[in-house]
Amino acid sequence: MRSVAFLFPAFVLLWTVPAHAGDVFGGIYVHDVKLPTDKSGIEKGMDVQLGYRWGNIGHTPLQPYVFGALNTAGQTSYAAAGLSAKFGRKIYVRPGIGIAIHNGSADKFYRTDRIAFGSRVLFEPELGIGTEVNSHLSIEASWVHMSHAQLFGRENPGIDNLGVRLTLRI
Repeated sequence: MRSVAFLFPAFVLLWTVPAHAGDVFGGIYVHDVKLPTDKSGIEKGMDVQLGYRWGNIGHTPLQPYVFGALNTAGQTSYAAAGLSAKFGRKIYVRPGIGIAIHNGSADKFYRTDRIAFGSRVLFEPELGIGTEVNSHLSIEASWVHMSHAQLFGRENPGIDNLGVRLTLRI
């Protein structure tokens, strides 16, 4: 229940945006995949992600986004907000950078049961590679990373999540 209450503000934000302003996206992610970009790989479960991406800022490719990710095994869930950019049309690349808050451990020292992130607030770089199915629907493979970049201590295990998400243009 703690995880659901933690993500409530992100979902409220999704319901308050205009109906024609951007994209609703959602997906499923493998939680805490061991990659060279992190030192963890100890948490379990899948993440169910739901988010909203507004339209472009002016004539730039930049789009603000917000999303929440709920872990199915009761491990670290999180909410993030940031900016992404879409390069390409039919086939595209979507890099992004944001700030995330999480309900996992903010301990500064190694733990065996959960990732000790060292901070409640983390950087959230991400990368998606996708294709448009039609003018309203896209599918993309996505990587989401979270860490504090050693700003809050030398120990910085980070976390990597890999998944697939669908985007619906509204």
